[in-house]
Amino acid sequence: MRASRFFISTLKEAPADAEIISHQLMMRAGMIKRLGSGIYTYMPMGLRVIRKVENIVREEMNRAGAIELLMPLVQPAELWQETGRWDKMGPELMRVKDRHGRDFAIQPTSEEVITDVVRSEIKSYKKLPVNFYHIQTKFRDERRPRFGLMRGREFTMKDAYSFDRDVAGMQQSYQVMYDAYVRIFNRFGLQFRAVAADNGAIGGSGSHEFHVIADTGEDALVYCPQSDYAANMEAAEALAPTGVRAAASADLVKTATPGKSKCEDVAALLGLPLAATVKSIVLAVDSEEDDKTATQIWLLLLRGDHELNEVKATKVPGLANFRFASEAEIVDHFGTPPGYLGPVGPRKPVKIVADRTVVAMSDFVCGANEPGFHYTGANWERDIAEPLVADLRNVVAGDPSPDGKGDLAIQRGIEVGHVFQLGTRYSQDMQATYLDETGKPQLMQMGCYGIGVTRILGAAIEQNFDDKGIIWPASIAPFEVVLCPMGYDRSEAVKAETDRLYQELLDAGVDAILDDRGERPGAMFADWELIGVPHRIVIGERGLKDGKLEYQGRRDAEATSVPPADMAVFMKARLAA
Repeated sequence: MRASRFFISTLKEAPADAEIISHQLMMRAGMIKRLGSGIYTYMPMGLRVIRKVENIVREEMNRAGAIELLMPLVQPAELWQETGRWDKMGPELMRVKDRHGRDFAIQPTSEEVITDVVRSEIKSYKKLPVNFYHIQTKFRDERRPRFGLMRGREFTMKDAYSFDRDVAGMQQSYQVMYDAYVRIFNRFGLQFRAVAADNGAIGGSGSHEFHVIADTGEDALVYCPQSDYAANMEAAEALAPTGVRAAASADLVKTATPGKSKCEDVAALLGLPLAATVKSIVLAVDSEEDDKTATQIWLLLLRGDHELNEVKATKVPGLANFRFASEAEIVDHFGTPPGYLGPVGPRKPVKIVADRTVVAMSDFVCGANEPGFHYTGANWERDIAEPLVADLRNVVAGDPSPDGKGDLAIQRGIEVGHVFQLGTRYSQDMQATYLDETGKPQLMQMGCYGIGVTRILGAAIEQNFDDKGIIWPASIAPFEVVLCPMGYDRSEAVKAETDRLYQELLDAGVDAILDDRGERPGAMFADWELIGVPHRIVIGERGLKDGKLEYQGRRDAEATSVPPADMAVFMKARLAA
């Protein structure tokens, strides 16, 4: 590719609405152009990156035995109604009507469509297992689209769906896809981590998220440096403290804490460590009884220095559909607004659930259910009945690893892939069955596997950039090599050597671009450093007289001199490395 025949449009400054570095750099490098909130045009430079990501994904999916098809962007509401997701998805699901008033969804994912395809096409165990995938536009009507391609409304995703005869087959298909994902992310050239995750709204029995490691990542990844344990924060188990709970050694005393509604402030006032306090979180669960709404109030207790894990809370029996209680409900049950709540003598009965850490505490501080007062010296059994116990909190660095092989550490990551064991979540609702060897119908066991193709771009940049711009891994860079001739339009020697080397690189299969725009060296170098092409070759008259060309990797502090005749071989070796 010659730059004069390509479209290059760089900016010195990022638009004001570009919030994070990947959004800023993609806009400045001319890779995307904003059309509307969370909707972008992929410009030629950015599209080249997307296509390279897609090609790697496609090659590895094919290698893993998945079969490509293409499902429609617009899907009939009837399929979504079969699984109940037409209502459950909420406003993120973009709903439209055709001219006849029929309801359709603009797909955010394709479980329903692929299950409909398979239930109509596959009737016998002899045709299983099978795995279909496609790379297709998705749309999710995010409430607050932000961060460019990281959280846009329209995006490209690869989603695959496996169908098996039994659980063992599903688990085998899952492992094949997991291994394929590892190869994909290795080929991207990105530092990543696969972590155990919660299935969430998609349903099923088990899953792993694939995260690109980046300090700017939204997600906290929990791992054990001494073992293979890894999970996202939602799924990471906080083990119960070991040993026997200490016996009560202090009296229960109502202590004045005027204006101190936070555990941090109460601990400071009393001269106690924050870990000696207990925080109260009030939840509510609504249910329909005799055409009336009944509400059950729950009190969740965590140590003052810990944070509630809402996903874990939904696992407590009875709390699957919880909401946070209103202030009026809190006052009605505890006699005080939030800030002074506690488990000792609430005004009305509530269900109490204590985190594993809290139930191991003694002589702790908690709210006294009276404005301006807390209890000190609170203890289980003596002052409060033993509660229901559950893992309710986020883990913290230094907690023991659930596998018993060390302590936990935490790093930031950007989720770019997710693999799920769905089981019969969709085949049950849509009656996707096959006939087994005895002629009896059996539900198919499903798995699904997604990669955010366009999100990879943002994640890769968040991991690879400097003050000059993007630093693409060679495998997904818009171009692998850029040739920067000094005076291409003025020097016959420079032009001849540049054209010769350019053709030699193309013949060797190197994805090179020749910058023949006639730009000044400073402007030319700044463009390519911003765009992030990982390898640069400079051809100049002075170097040619000395029998040298200049090579510089995007991360290199200094250039390397290479004889012109050796440059193509040198470049191929660098790309192979």
